[in-house]
Amino acid sequence: MLMKSSETMTDAPTDEGTPVSVKIRERLQAARQRFHSNDNIADFLQPGELEALLDEVTEKMQGVLDSMVIDTVNDHNTDNTARRVAKMYLKEVFGGRYVKAPTITEFPNAEHLNELMIVGPITVRSACSHHFCPVIGRVWIGVMPNEHTNVIGLSKYARLAEWIMGRPQIQEEAVVQLADLIQEKTQPDGLAIVMEASHYCMAWRGVKDMDSKMINSVMRGVFLKDSNLRREFLSLIPRGK
Repeated sequence: MLMKSSETMTDAPTDEGTPVSVKIRERLQAARQRFHSNDNIADFLQPGELEALLDEVTEKMQGVLDSMVIDTVNDHNTDNTARRVAKMYLKEVFGGRYVKAPTITEFPNAEHLNELMIVGPITVRSACSHHFCPVIGRVWIGVMPNEHTNVIGLSKYARLAEWIMGRPQIQEEAVVQLADLIQEKTQPDGLAIVMEASHYCMAWRGVKDMDSKMINSVMRGVFLKDSNLRREFLSLIPRGK
């Protein structure tokens, strides 16, 4: 019986040597969880796996540099570039994919505030999911609270925006994601968001137009129904200054 038990243990499958990215992907697939470029997957990472993922991406980024025929061994400018790029993507530019949402303290609307509040411009930085080129812009957020609305600090809007934008994005979807998050956190009568950004996939490549910007908006609740309120919000945004 002991021999049989020992054989069973020897024959048991092991995931030793399996890339950490494969393990994370299998967890996501088992949970039927989407993992698009602009999704957050922090709940499916186990302790220590982000560092292991950094090692894996470093190795693959070195392969990219080798395939681009860059002599990273003798070129002092690209020595350790693979590690720097891997760290930039995982922990900085696309950190919004791999870390949980920032902790936001919410307070009751004790004074029953019900006047328009505008936060911005908030500087946001992202990268387009088509070419991984920078997207740099500004966001304005308008909130129409009610007596049941949760109040959050002004700086927290910037933290939420940074978390959402820290993923490969397209601007149209990023603004909707940010609106959904703020709506969930504050439960206002109305929410309005305007984003204006420069896309370096147009400035660095393609038409190479340095001056074009993209502007889009999301209107929820009373901002969608009340044209006067919407007009007031838009008139108070100092765009182009």
